[in-house]
Amino acid sequence: MKKYAKKYLLTIIGVCAGALAGYLYWKIVGCNSGTCAITAEPVNSTIYGSVMGGLLGSIFGDSRRKAV
Repeated sequence: MKKYAKKYLLTIIGVCAGALAGYLYWKIVGCNSGTCAITAEPVNSTIYGSVMGGLLGSIFGDSRRKAV
């Protein structure tokens, strides 16, 4: 398990940071009318943020793994 966590550390950090950013976006900006697909519910924006953060973290993680 430690090898897995070390290998995908940037992806895991990206998922956590993205989830936090998605929730904060819902909390601060949100959607006034309630008809926005992503920002109408906190779960939707948190999941979307975690997916985007994971993708971004995996991009940097791949380049780091190739360099080593």
